[in-house]
Amino acid sequence: MVSAAEPEPMSSRPKVEFRRASGMYTGCKHYTRKCLLRASCCGEVFACRFCHDEAKCEEVPEPSQRHRIDRHSVSSVICGGCGHEQKPSQDCERCGERLGAYFCAVCNLYDDDLSKRQFHCDKCGICRVGGRENYFHCDTCGACYSNELRDNHVCLPNAMKRNCPICCEFLFDSLEAPQVLRCGHALHRSCLEKYVSHGGYTCPLCCVSICDMQPVWDQWSDEIATTPMPPELSGTTIRLFCNDCNEYSTAPYHFLGLKCGGCGSFNTRRS
Repeated sequence: MVSAAEPEPMSSRPKVEFRRASGMYTGCKHYTRKCLLRASCCGEVFACRFCHDEAKCEEVPEPSQRHRIDRHSVSSVICGGCGHEQKPSQDCERCGERLGAYFCAVCNLYDDDLSKRQFHCDKCGICRVGGRENYFHCDTCGACYSNELRDNHVCLPNAMKRNCPICCEFLFDSLEAPQVLRCGHALHRSCLEKYVSHGGYTCPLCCVSICDMQPVWDQWSDEIATTPMPPELSGTTIRLFCNDCNEYSTAPYHFLGLKCGGCGSFNTRRS
């Protein structure tokens, strides 16, 4: 049993600070809740799985000793009020304290902040936020997407079960909101915003334009029309491949850009 006044050390290099109100532990920087969990992998006590992973992955210098918690394997939680340790359940079996307004017995997730509108997706196997009615599960992509993308996205097998191409964090269970591109690849929305702010306009994985670039292509066409090439290069043609339509074509050479003969995109490269 863990004392309510002072829980046992969380790790050899503790980085997590608990919130406390009137002697009750009320969560960490990740969740508002009234319980702690014991990690089945290492037997130590943490505020949540993210606190565990920060301590056992990010703060451990030796790669062979790093590990992440399996949220589904947690078999013991500790009441933040009376310190009673028990199997995961929504209420403390000793003092009756509600450990989390939202409780998922599959993910062993506790959270008092219901504004997140949490829901468990059986097909994903984990809890999501945002309201069940606002999302659907794409069986091909293997993840929950906003209803706006129903019948309105390119399906890629397990599209979300890969790392963000910008920050390299695993997308499937990331706390960061994802953004699905026109090509079907996904990355964090915040990463996309930073990428675009630095001039990126193509998918980091397949090079397809991430949005409708036609206004830009029209501008480039106008600039090329008013900027003739030197006489010795006039009439020179280039064989090119278009990243947007995946077609080969031949275009007049110009140092400002090579225009696809099929779709008119300048998102091309020499073949």
